[in-house]
This record gives sequence, C-alpha cells and structure tokens, in this order.
Amino acid sequence: MTSLETRTATAAWPEAAVDAVEQLLLEVAELRKENTQLREALESRVIIEQAKGVLAERFFLVPDQGFEAMRRAARSEGRKIHDVAADIVGSTRTPAAVAREVQERSPGGAR
Repeated sequence: MTSLETRTATAAWPEAAVDAVEQLLLEVAELRKENTQLREALESRVIIEQAKGVLAERFFLVPDQGFEAMRRAARSEGRKIHDVAADIVGSTRTPAAVAREVQERSPGGAR
C-alpha cells in the first residue's frame, strides 16, 4: 500500500494514528530487510563452518587453521571467503589456492 493509498483509506482516522501506522510500516520494511541480511549471513556462515570441517579432515588441521587457509586463498584470488568455502564443500578436491596455503604453512605438507 502506497502512502497515498494509506492516506485515502485512513482519511477518517486521526492524523496521529495515520502517522503511527506509516511509521510502523517503515519499521516493518526495515526489519524485513534486516531479517533477510541476517539469514544470508547465517547461510554463509554455515558453508564456511562446513568447509573448515572438511579442511580439518582432509589436511589434519584444527578448524582455525582451515579458516585461515581459506581466508588467505580468498584474499590472494580476490574472492569472497564464502565462495571459496562453497567450492571446498561442493567438491572432493580442494581448490589449488587453498591447498597451497595449507601446504605453505604446515611443516610436513598436506595430502
């Protein structure tokens, strides 16, 4: 409902009530936007956590080491960490940039 439609539909309402309804509609719109952003952030975090686990298993790392390898690989390739994590989770092969980061920082290398 547009502002004009709201004003027409609520013409008999006191002005304070109309203003309150309009303010509530704006607040609901802002909350919906925030909710969408939070859902997207949560979904992204889930993928990153899964990828940390995959790297921990593949390379015998603690999860923080896997995260750091993903972060460095994403930075070196100009990519988002979420995208790198999705590549890790979506394949049985570790992306070359991530494997390189793991191998460069582990004493015995990795498989």
